[in-house]
Amino acid sequence: MKKIFFAFLLMLAVVQVSQAQEQGKFRVGLDLGYTMPDGGGGVLIAVEPKYNIADNMNIGLRFESAAMAKNVTDSGLTVEADIAASASYLGTFDYYFHNGSSSFAPFFGAGAGYSTLANLSFEDFDDAEAEVDGKFGGLVRAGFEAGKFRMAASYNLIGKSEIEGAEIKNSYLGISLGFYLGGGKWKK
Repeated sequence: MKKIFFAFLLMLAVVQVSQAQEQGKFRVGLDLGYTMPDGGGGVLIAVEPKYNIADNMNIGLRFESAAMAKNVTDSGLTVEADIAASASYLGTFDYYFHNGSSSFAPFFGAGAGYSTLANLSFEDFDDAEAEVDGKFGGLVRAGFEAGKFRMAASYNLIGKSEIEGAEIKNSYLGISLGFYLGGGKWKK
């Protein structure tokens, strides 16, 4: 087990040596995190291939799956639904505030795309189920990269759903940690 841990640390050190991004390069990111919808919570995983259009800007495609429990409000009564997974497919843009002298780079980003929403089930009501349609939405995020590691807070803007008078808020906040491969080196 110690050998596997040492090999993992060595691999991370090698990845850390080749720092961040360079115009014209391609990179792929992987993020894992926690979601905070209106009430409840859950986990997220995202894969995001990107192309660096400049030394401090990139565009990409974000594929994210979020498994979470949400609250449903009907006539003032709030009920928590069982955990269900949703997926989103977004085009993204990130801008980096990098001074060229270190591997630390704060960033701000946004995206737009489509979210498929999971059907909701309610254990408290004899496993009743509600079907929810997908929606177009967006994403705003901010965070930082240090070497090849990334920490971000993102807010997924997805419209509310309504089923038989019950209101379902689909937007959620996500806090994630991740890393990426490729992208070149930060340049001055």
